[in-house]
Amino acid sequence: MKCCCFGASDRMSNKRASANQQHEDEHHPLGSVKNFSYNELKAATNNFNASHRLGRGGFGIVYKGTLRNGVQVAVKALAAESRQGVREFMTEINTISNVRHPHLVELIGYCIHDSNRILVYEYLENNSLDRALLGPKSTNIKLDWEKRSAICMGTAKGLAFLHEELVPHIVHRDIKASNILLDKDFNPKIGDFGLAKLFPDNITHISTRIAGTTGYLAPEYALGGQLTLKADVYGFGVLVLEIISGRSNSSSNWDRKDKLLLEWAWQLHEEGRLLELVDPELDDYREEDVTRFIKVAFFCTQALASRRPLMSQVVEMLSRNIRLNEKHLTAPGFFQDSVGSSGHPSDKKFSEESTSYQMSSAPISYTQITPR
Repeated sequence: MKCCCFGASDRMSNKRASANQQHEDEHHPLGSVKNFSYNELKAATNNFNASHRLGRGGFGIVYKGTLRNGVQVAVKALAAESRQGVREFMTEINTISNVRHPHLVELIGYCIHDSNRILVYEYLENNSLDRALLGPKSTNIKLDWEKRSAICMGTAKGLAFLHEELVPHIVHRDIKASNILLDKDFNPKIGDFGLAKLFPDNITHISTRIAGTTGYLAPEYALGGQLTLKADVYGFGVLVLEIISGRSNSSSNWDRKDKLLLEWAWQLHEEGRLLELVDPELDDYREEDVTRFIKVAFFCTQALASRRPLMSQVVEMLSRNIRLNEKHLTAPGFFQDSVGSSGHPSDKKFSEESTSYQMSSAPISYTQITPR
């Protein structure tokens, strides 16, 4: 049977809450998440000791903490001086306070104390995919193909849930390796919803300020602020290439400094040398599976948003041994932020329009998937 397009688709109240905190609580419905006291989180992290630091996010630092009941948590403390961070802080709470899914990081609680804004998440033992796969070799974890493919699949399922099952839908806007966290069994969970947007069914796109990380932004969003769910699809496609290659698309820390990872991958595809993209440390995999994942990544990063699949379709493309019709597969769209002498973008929050980009001019078309 042929499928059209790409396939089938707790609140503890503080006895001495400040008037400011009460005001914010009244204006921001925070669902069922727990309201922690600042002293409780201070004790849990040993006064936010540097030895408890797990990493730095876009607007603050994440610490490992242990609550009085022994439960380990990840405590995300926003930088006090970040006015922008307060907005993202409230967005993150309001967006995911009642959302539960196996591949989404669970928000446990929050704290608003004077200038402090803190989020408390479930603790995930293997930190981020960025550290496990793309960090310094001394911190890298051996990820075989089974783990890597499962990370791709789990992330795809999490995005499909956000895009198609939740009402209203949610577009994450910052899908990248550092926002994919790994539990003790290396199951992926999407985190950091500070830039997320609600996306009602009755609109085609949102015109909004550009936010996200260079190297992962879809061209139509980076260049014109036209946000759709397909922006996440693009970021996912880039992520898949990183997982397979063990290289970062937004880092110049590899030997192809003149090209983005996405550019290089497409060049290899055109030259029939696609498997050269595979991480040299990945030595036990089926070539046809890896090749299929790479080509799915190309479908996800098509220049025109309308040519990219829905995430439910991506899940099917990754999970089934199917033949992808590549006749309508065109060069991926990408842009380069003009920073640095090499023109290669750095891994930073994107706030201005790009000055260098590539867009495909191929007409919109559909791709058929035929079971093998």
